[in-house]
Amino acid sequence: MEHFIKDERTGISYELIGDYYFPCLAPPASPNIGKYGRMRWRYLKEHRRAIYSQLVLSDKLAGHLEEIDQSANEMMERLIKDMAERQGVTERLKAENQLRWVGQIQKF
Repeated sequence: MEHFIKDERTGISYELIGDYYFPCLAPPASPNIGKYGRMRWRYLKEHRRAIYSQLVLSDKLAGHLEEIDQSANEMMERLIKDMAERQGVTERLKAENQLRWVGQIQKF
């Protein structure tokens, strides 16, 4: 008996363990999400259960959370950069007076 076989119809591979063939299944990869993706996940799960269930059942939740996290991080970077420019917190200030620069940037 072969140790590994593949069902051509379904594309699933099987491994021989003892007298039985068991499917070689791997768990889905966990999404690469940060703070904003986790916040969105919690919001959907607690307040928008229908949308959450729809995303889970269609296997689109991970992609949705990654997209939200990425766009929120890009928006935060843009906002901080714009706020720093308006307040005069520049690289020149950083080079001349680091303590003042740190104090100004922490306000954001």
